[in-house]
Amino acid sequence: MSANAAPISLNRFAEAIAELPVGNLHAKAAELRNSVAHLVSSNEQLQQYAVDGDQDCSDAIRENNEVIERMQSRISLLRNEVEGRGLPWDDHQISTMNGNLEDQMANSRGEMAEENSAFPEANPSSGQPRANGGSLGDEELARRLSERLNESMQDENDGIHL
Repeated sequence: MSANAAPISLNRFAEAIAELPVGNLHAKAAELRNSVAHLVSSNEQLQQYAVDGDQDCSDAIRENNEVIERMQSRISLLRNEVEGRGLPWDDHQISTMNGNLEDQMANSRGEMAEENSAFPEANPSSGQPRANGGSLGDEELARRLSERLNESMQDENDGIHL
């Protein structure tokens, strides 16, 4: 969020979630709880510097605490919305979703690394230098994509999966 942008008000947040499916409400709660956990961890790391008199760290902790309070209020609104629909609110399920989201993110990072290995010059972590400072010309890109498409078509007769 930019320094000038204000967070959405609680009333607008409540209006926005009113039409969302229950699964989305639980997913948003899991996302918010994950963010709160990261902010709490950040505060713990900043605490020793704040105690030593670092004003910037003290300010960051104060700001993080304000954000944590807003996020917890939003989680309460999500809970009220779910329960208002006559459905149960399961804190354990949301905690499990948090873990699943982190696992999915880790898996997708691994898949991206595997995909980038097809073109080592496009993968900065491959240890290979990038051609042309990290960019391919239109002709070279078209040639490589064509090669990849042809290989894929030979390997799998059912096309390319995006």
